[in-house]
Amino acid sequence: MPSSTRRFWLLKSEPDCYSIDDLQRDGATFWSGIRNYQARNYMRDDMRQGDGVLFYHSGAEPPCVVGIAEVAREGYGDHTALDPDDDHFDAKATPDTMIWSMVDVRFVKKFTEPVPLATLKATPGLERMVVAQRGSRLSVQPVTDEEWSIVTQLGH
Repeated sequence: MPSSTRRFWLLKSEPDCYSIDDLQRDGATFWSGIRNYQARNYMRDDMRQGDGVLFYHSGAEPPCVVGIAEVAREGYGDHTALDPDDDHFDAKATPDTMIWSMVDVRFVKKFTEPVPLATLKATPGLERMVVAQRGSRLSVQPVTDEEWSIVTQLGH
């Protein structure tokens, strides 16, 4: 896929850790602390400035997509891995060997209605969406153009 093509993603966050309301208040933030290699690779290698992001509250009851953000800065080294006082510290990481990556995201809009996981699973066209798959725990997931369109319509 050419780098000029806009891609779409789903980013999971526990709302008591960082919520859509926090992102709306802050305007933008760095998306750090991802310690899964596949998710890291998506951020480091595939996410581009301007890509669309579905903001997903994973620890909510029910878990749901609550809004839209966009990638504001492409992948770069996750400095939280270097901080021994941070929950995401990694003793193997060094300033010269940044094992982990992060991106910056910018708030776009909060959905009028959150889109619960049960709705995602039951909606035609979303059957193959990564978040709807049994056992899917990846915190950074690709979303197809069709899935993006359906979910954003459900949220309005």
